[in-house]
Amino acid sequence: MNNLDFLINYLVSERDDLGGMQMPESEQDKFRLYRSLVNIRPAWEADESFLRAEDEYLTALTAHKGITDIADLTPVQDGIYLWKGDITTLKCGAIVNAANSGMTGCWQPCHSCIDNCIHTFAGVRLRYECDSIMRRQGHGEPTGKAKITAAYNLPCGYVIHTVGPIVQGRLTDEHCRLLESCYKSCLELAVQKGIDSIAFCCISTGVFGFPQDEAARIAVRTVREFRKLHDIRVIFNVFKEDDYEIYKGSLGGN
Repeated sequence: MNNLDFLINYLVSERDDLGGMQMPESEQDKFRLYRSLVNIRPAWEADESFLRAEDEYLTALTAHKGITDIADLTPVQDGIYLWKGDITTLKCGAIVNAANSGMTGCWQPCHSCIDNCIHTFAGVRLRYECDSIMRRQGHGEPTGKAKITAAYNLPCGYVIHTVGPIVQGRLTDEHCRLLESCYKSCLELAVQKGIDSIAFCCISTGVFGFPQDEAARIAVRTVREFRKLHDIRVIFNVFKEDDYEIYKGSLGGN
């Protein structure tokens, strides 16, 4: 039995509502089932045999996708980088996850959001750690704040989770203030932990509805101001070509 079959069988065995499920034949379908089961899995501890198999499988999967090291990137200006690619393959001090207030990842099977991707490729221990943090806190994470966790099977050192503002209708000054707070909170947390590089996704611009142009302006302005006092390298990570062009324009200004 290969690692993926073992992982699926373990995840199915934890539940009593998946009776009669058949193992898919193709590796692609097996991965979709594995990912779906991980996405809906409560924040339970897993035994060592599962964690060893998961570590081996996810590490090999990420290596196959190809890891990009910040050391191999060229800054667009002093200490600031613009990179288009999969943030789960980025090797740097920390990556930023655009989380929701529950802070335990995306629970929708195989959803394409960054929260789902980060939790999927980090492994089940990330949800367990996030859940432990939130249980100790006793309430949802406020918008504009941040928490830090281990990265587990991701090539980065840490994951910093932040909750961006949700824009429904007109963009307000408060939305902008809260988005700026997300960037500041992540940067401050990174510096406190001695992290020398951080990669930001496009916080709040997906389903949270923040206009891309204004979000990029806020991100670039906040990072530039922070770097006047702190020596930390910052990667603006984008996945879509239109975001790449927006950030290229924002970084070309003063």
